[in-house]
Amino acid sequence: MATAIGLVPTTSAQAEPEISDVQARVDRLYHEAEQASERYNDAKIELDALQRDLDSLRADQERQDAELGDVREQVQDSLLRQFEGQGISAVGEVFVSDDPSAFLSQLSTMSTYDNYQDALLDDYATEVKALDIRQSATNTRLGQVAATEEKLEAEKATIDDNLAEAEGLLEDLKEEERAAILSRGSTAVPSDVPASGRAAAAVAYAMAQVGDSYVYGAAGPSAFDCSGLTMMAWAQAGVALPHSSSMQYSSGSRVSSSDLQPGDLVFYYSPISHVGMYIGNGMIVHAANPSSGVEVSELYSMPYVGAVRPG
Repeated sequence: MATAIGLVPTTSAQAEPEISDVQARVDRLYHEAEQASERYNDAKIELDALQRDLDSLRADQERQDAELGDVREQVQDSLLRQFEGQGISAVGEVFVSDDPSAFLSQLSTMSTYDNYQDALLDDYATEVKALDIRQSATNTRLGQVAATEEKLEAEKATIDDNLAEAEGLLEDLKEEERAAILSRGSTAVPSDVPASGRAAAAVAYAMAQVGDSYVYGAAGPSAFDCSGLTMMAWAQAGVALPHSSSMQYSSGSRVSSSDLQPGDLVFYYSPISHVGMYIGNGMIVHAANPSSGVEVSELYSMPYVGAVRPG
């Protein structure tokens, strides 16, 4: 029996993982985390826009409430004067309803109005409809905000899970194997990048960040994700870019790979989920991943999609 057991081959589960397999899994995890991070950035931009819209709608609703109250008081005062002139007392309480639609319904039961009162009632009915529209729009935005916040939480969970798994894989490697994976893709940092115009400021900023950390969702001052780095770099040149690689792809004029100039933004993967900055000689500077941070790499070190020239 002992001999038989000794002849049992080692299973794949028991064998040491091939370094290439670990490398591929780490790359996949980082890429999936970055895709989630860029979706997170997109959702954050969407949420900010929804919040601004919601604030505007709430302000409109408050104004509409005030206008509705003014018309309501005019209608009520007019009717009270009419009833008091007829010797009817304490009628005003009948019409003091906090609900606009209920108040309008009460008024509609009245059978006699002069032209002035009819006009007031028409104004009140119009204001009630306008308020309903604003309340409905506000409620719609509130639902969209809640859904977007759930999306943000889901993307954040994906980022955290993938990052934790990748870090676990790297920790299980021998030191030299881990160093081999972490040093992949990076190239020597050029001493000078010949950039001109506004692009010079963007390139100078991006190059000054080489060696900084990669943190999902970060945009400086000492840690960046891919679109956070390019956004902050071009901000130094007075160009506002969204914190999103896919949105940055629509933020400038398209440039062919043969016409690339330092400062141009280059994009990777389909759908787009990574952006870097071209610095000449077939190289880019970019926030690569949590292991490598901001580094210089070859232009075609990832699946290339296209390039734009901001500004």
